[in-house]
Amino acid sequence: MEVLTKSAEETKRLGAKIGSDLAISHKPLTIALSGDLGSGKTTFVQGFAQGLGISSKIISPTFILMRKYAVSPSTVHRSQFTFFYHVDLYRFEDNIESEVRNLGLTDIWGKPGNVVVIEWAEKIKDLIPRGSTWIKFEVLDENRRKIVMDNFK
Repeated sequence: MEVLTKSAEETKRLGAKIGSDLAISHKPLTIALSGDLGSGKTTFVQGFAQGLGISSKIISPTFILMRKYAVSPSTVHRSQFTFFYHVDLYRFEDNIESEVRNLGLTDIWGKPGNVVVIEWAEKIKDLIPRGSTWIKFEVLDENRRKIVMDNFK
């Protein structure tokens, strides 16, 4: 599926719709995001978290690598997710696979009730679980983005 957005707000709304649609999932879910700096990945994640019913401010975990948020069952919809993990691998350069394992990410993405969104996921392409959704962000101009989703059900 390919979507063109014309503003950061449209990118955020797309993330919110996808988050809301997936909130009823019973399986662990991993979403792998790729794209250049400024292509809309974090904006999408902010909307995705809103769609899950998370009201906390979502900021990129670039310097701390991973943030964990509780998904409240008292949201507008009945989310089957318990925790939302936002991971940013931008700063990882060496021993990335080892660092990812040290974070516990390989354990986190396999547990029911968890949803994991990884920015810069192409850095660990071979580790990403099978069946994960890949979303690629491309800058078309100052405001427009092309967002391509693969393996999205």
